Parts: sequence; C-alpha cells; structure tokens
Amino acid sequence: MDARILAHPPGEPADAPLVSVRGVRHLYHKGGATDLVVLDDVDLDLRAGEIVSLLGRSGSGKSTLLRIIAGLLAPSRGRASINGAPVNGPAPQVAMVFQSFALFPWLTVLQNVEVGLEAQGVRPAERRTRALAAIDLIGLDGFESAYPKELSGGMRQRVGLARALVVQPEILLMDEPFSALDVLTAENLRTDLLDLWIEGRMPTRSMLMVTHNIEEAVLMSDRILVFSSNPGRVAADIRVALTQPRNRLDPAFRALVDEIYTLMTAGPGAADEGGSVAKGRPEAFPGLGIGMILPPVSTNLLAGLVETVAGEPYRGVADLPALASALQLEIDDLFPIVETLQLLRFAELAGGDIRLTPEGRHYAEGDVDERKQVFARHLIAHVPLSAHIRRVLDDRASHTAPRSRFKVELEDHMSAESADLTLQALISWGRYAEAFAYDEAGGTFSLEDPA
Repeated sequence: MDARILAHPPGEPADAPLVSVRGVRHLYHKGGATDLVVLDDVDLDLRAGEIVSLLGRSGSGKSTLLRIIAGLLAPSRGRASINGAPVNGPAPQVAMVFQSFALFPWLTVLQNVEVGLEAQGVRPAERRTRALAAIDLIGLDGFESAYPKELSGGMRQRVGLARALVVQPEILLMDEPFSALDVLTAENLRTDLLDLWIEGRMPTRSMLMVTHNIEEAVLMSDRILVFSSNPGRVAADIRVALTQPRNRLDPAFRALVDEIYTLMTAGPGAADEGGSVAKGRPEAFPGLGIGMILPPVSTNLLAGLVETVAGEPYRGVADLPALASALQLEIDDLFPIVETLQLLRFAELAGGDIRLTPEGRHYAEGDVDERKQVFARHLIAHVPLSAHIRRVLDDRASHTAPRSRFKVELEDHMSAESADLTLQALISWGRYAEAFAYDEAGGTFSLEDPA
C-alpha cells in the first residue's frame, strides 16, 4: 500500500482539503505610488497525502502565498483556511522551511531543533527526546553538539528540516528549500526527503513547496500549480501521474517537462487553433509599449546564448529543457535571457524550443561592429522605451534629457523599483549599441559620441 494513503485519518474524506485558499488578492502599498498587486484571485486546495509545487518566476507571489497560508501575512482580500477554520495569525498546524537556513549560530544542532518545541512550552525531557528523533530522521545523528559554522550547506538545511518536522506539523511549507545548495547536495537532500515521505516516516500530512526549478517540481510533486506573473495567478494546475521514484530520463518525465516549458514560454494570444505557439506572427513577440518592465540582462549573456544556440549541437534550434540542463540554468536565469532575445526579434519561442531568427543568425555570425549595428537597429525598432528615449533626444536642441523625466513616465505603469531596473537595462543595452549615451554622475541621457 502507498504510504501516503495512510496520511488520511480514519473517517476523513480523501478529498477534503487540508488547506483551502479562495479569492486571495494581496497588494503592497508603495507610499504615494500605485499599489503593487502581487497576487490576484488565487484559489488553491491542498489535500492530505499530496506534495504540491508552486512553480513560477520571481515576483509571481508564490512566497507571499506561503506566508498567507502560514498565517504570517493577512491577504488584502480573500481567505485561507486550514481544516475548514480560517487562518487568523500564525497557524499551529504549519511549519516552514526557508531558502536561507535561518539557524541560530550560537546554538548547537540539538538546541536549534529544540527551539520550536521550547516556544510551544514542551518540557525539556520531551524536547530532547523529540529533537534527537528528528535529527536521526533527517540523517544528522552524531552532529547534535555541532554548531552551524561546522556544517556544510546541505547539513544546515537538514537541521532546518528537522526543526520544522520536530513540531509534527500537519502541513510542511517549503520556500525554495534546495536553491541555496549545490547541484549534488540538493539532489541528495531531495531524494532523502522523498524517501521519508514515500515510506510514511514523516510526521506531516501534506507538503506545499515553492520552486523555480521545473525538473524539481516534476520530480517531487503530485500536482504542479504554474503561476503567471504581474500579478501572480494560477495559470495551470497540472497533475503528475508518474509513479515514484521518478527517472529524469523517462520519456514521460521529459514530455511533462517539455509541456511545462511550452506553457511557461507561450505568451498570451500566441496560440494557434491547435493550441501551439505560432511562429513568426507579431503576437508571438511580447510588447507592451513603454510600460513594459525590462529585465536587467547583460548583453554578454544575450550574446552568449545566441552563440550557444547558433553553434553545435543546436544549429539554431534548441530544446529549452535540454538547454537549461546543459547550462545549469533555472527558469529565473534562462527565461529573462530568451524572452529578451524574443523581444529583440533575435529568437522565437515555440513549443518549448528557442529558434534563432535570420537576424539572430546574422548577429551570431557578425564581428563586433556588425553586432553593435544589428543590436542598435533592433533595439530602436522593437523596444518601445528605447525608441521613445531616442525620439526625445533627437527632438531636443541639446540632444539631452534627464533620467528623471523617463522614470516619472514609467512610474505611471510600474513601481519605482521596476522603473529603476527597466532604465538600468535600457542604459546598458543603449551603451552597448551606441544608440545613446548616459552620464551616471549627472543622470542624463544624450546623443554624445563617446569617441
């Protein structure tokens, strides 16, 4: 019998949700600026015996949603409930594991694990017994008296897991628990955690995990909720029917990874009648006028990816999952690069693949000066904010304009922080292309020839 079935208490319906989220909206007040909406109309159910992953880009509100479920943050609208009771303040049924290890450096492993029990008023003898059992469970027996500085990153995260599990939570929330670890350590810890879960040795009934790693989500989860960004919404609820343990080389595993990459790179309005992303059509390229938030991607990364896709073994067309694996890039690293290449019309995204356009191939084959000229043409033609800045500079007798002028315009569409990041990206791209100059000391754009 699957050990996870044992997680249902006698008499409880198998489909009764442990956690229910309905109509959750959350925004952050930005002083005098427009409020930043990070979650909008989010519904979610988490049932006993499930591992569910929240998958999406940074800024899609996934970590905010975890904190709302844990009772650490009240939503601006909507509600979260556990076992049918509204969450109102820190939920005792929940424990969290964070990306940062968050250990107290002056406490030993044993003392760090006991902290949560001490906060609950558990007596010292019972605290010690339960903490030792949790330490043994996660494979750190023998390190009870060690301090965090004596442990590797993987061992410190094991202490974080033991501290969460020792309070015997019904629901374990994990916020990118493996992202701060190296590849091999993360793989080892994921495997050990799954083994404990499948064997029914974990004192928890369900897990909800935030991740940016598509393969990690497919490897661990029973369901994957894919979040869109700005604001965060559930774009897809994908059930993973693969049996555990899962093999990354299994064709069914690879097919699901490809499906998720396709889903996450298909922009709105970019699907044809058969549901696939159309190539070469205008709507296959993103573009939202000057109000489009631009990622601070360096031209070195853009050029490097173009060269990689143009070369062997891809020859101009690469499968995104294979490319991400070869370059060891997660979606937050890879997607901004490929989407910027798409915006510049150097590449198209379709069916989970990246394909260089003829202009992208021309860029890859050009020398330094040719590349600058191609980049400049595409920057002005296809990035509306760049064209806007260039028009203002051309129209002014001085051929100069203050950065503040464009930042004020951007803040009508985005937060002040996003406006700064967008201008930072534009300044870097414009300098590389020699489309315009920027004086950091004076905060001024110009057409001044740096030569």
